[in-house]
Amino acid sequence: MSVIKALSMSLVLVSGTLSAALPTPTADQKAALEAVAGKKVRVCIFDPVGANGPAVGYAKDYMLEARKWGINADVVAFTDERVAAEELKAGQCDAAAITTLRTKQFNHFVGSLDAVGGIPDKKHMNMVLQTLASPRMAPLMRSGLFEVVGVIPLGGAYVMVRDRRINSIEAAAGKKVAVMEWDRSQAKMVQRLGAQPVASDITNFVGKFNNGQVDIIAAPAVAYKPLEIYRGLGNDGGIYRFPLVMLSAALIIRHDRFPPDVGQKLREFVVTQIDKAYEFVDREEAAIPEKYWIDLPAQEKIKYEGMMREARIQMTQEGDYDKRMMSLLKRVRCSNKPTAAECSSQEE
Repeated sequence: MSVIKALSMSLVLVSGTLSAALPTPTADQKAALEAVAGKKVRVCIFDPVGANGPAVGYAKDYMLEARKWGINADVVAFTDERVAAEELKAGQCDAAAITTLRTKQFNHFVGSLDAVGGIPDKKHMNMVLQTLASPRMAPLMRSGLFEVVGVIPLGGAYVMVRDRRINSIEAAAGKKVAVMEWDRSQAKMVQRLGAQPVASDITNFVGKFNNGQVDIIAAPAVAYKPLEIYRGLGNDGGIYRFPLVMLSAALIIRHDRFPPDVGQKLREFVVTQIDKAYEFVDREEAAIPEKYWIDLPAQEKIKYEGMMREARIQMTQEGDYDKRMMSLLKRVRCSNKPTAAECSSQEE
């Protein structure tokens, strides 16, 4: 299983559990459904396996259940996430399942969820996702024609190095770091380190690490075994037990092409599936040999946290991150650690 397949399995949790989210409509809802009667929607699922992949299979099951709501759908598989996103943007897809990293173009608020250092760990992530599923957050889930109807965690993205002597900010200077070419915030962060960003994509960033084109990557634990990251780590590399971001995936719809109230019902159901998502992530992390895990010294953690905070503030000012999401993430962090220095500051 490749990292893309692993990510798609998490997307499966989004698409595969939606079928139970849609009850038989009430009499009042039936009247509202007349607006979509006789129409067919196109649901685009990122699944690297293709039309016979697991994410597509679950999506088809969901659409059978969704017929109760008057939704008649064609489920279409995309092995390239970028194309699925572009098709949704162009209106060729009425819904799409993609990683939250690509969601920013549809919803700047939710797309800022993966801000560097914004969510320290699973506990914080769960609190954020519970908040996003609240009815009072519903207005922020919509942006123009698009609505985020579910977010599922994919686990932390850990810094992986070919040489464990790269153990500080200073040591990272001048090193080559793979960044997603379509996310300029990653390149900015790497430049702040004094390192050299190397434009990559989800399909090739690990390959560049394994063959020595880059010295550093940030990847989820689910990538380790299927993409043979141990080849890039060799005898000298390591994985720092310090997630830069907590990754997630989103299901997005063009809300004018779906029945009323579907978005909130889906969000409330999807958030109940968080534990199932983490069961998969935790198994993958536990399977990585202990010899590769490295704990950063306390002082280095403080330096990295400070650097990431400064980066978030700057990138928020420059429009890369949504101010409302940064405020939400800060409130969650401070609810867990109210004595932190950032909690007495108004900068974020």
